[in-house]
Amino acid sequence: MDRDRLMNLAKEMLDKAYVPYSEFPVGAALVTKSGKVYQGCNIENAAYPVSCCAERVAIFKAVSEGEKDFDQLAVIANTDRPVAPCGSCRQVMAEFFSADTPIYMGNRTGEIEETTIGNLLPYSFTTADLRSGQEKN
Repeated sequence: MDRDRLMNLAKEMLDKAYVPYSEFPVGAALVTKSGKVYQGCNIENAAYPVSCCAERVAIFKAVSEGEKDFDQLAVIANTDRPVAPCGSCRQVMAEFFSADTPIYMGNRTGEIEETTIGNLLPYSFTTADLRSGQEKN
């Protein structure tokens, strides 16, 4: 899928965001290696820590449907600069994305920056770390 189409799918989700507290809608769209698209929006809660970001909603929707191989992700918000995923989203991306998976970050004016999870979270904690920590010396 081309980048602009994916960004438009993410932008569609801005109107679906549930953001009564922050009033900061975020939309995301994710493409799997099989070509399926999953969209997400941020969903807030009065107990703030249980809120969920748009990127994680899209990823969790895909994983709950059996998808674990991802091709690209777009995220957008009504910001001045292209919006970057938060730390929690970056860690979830590191769990499921290869280091070179394209991530497109957009803003209200249509500016788009492209990066990868490897660039966003260069020292991520991964399953390889867990395995090495379980090895007996």
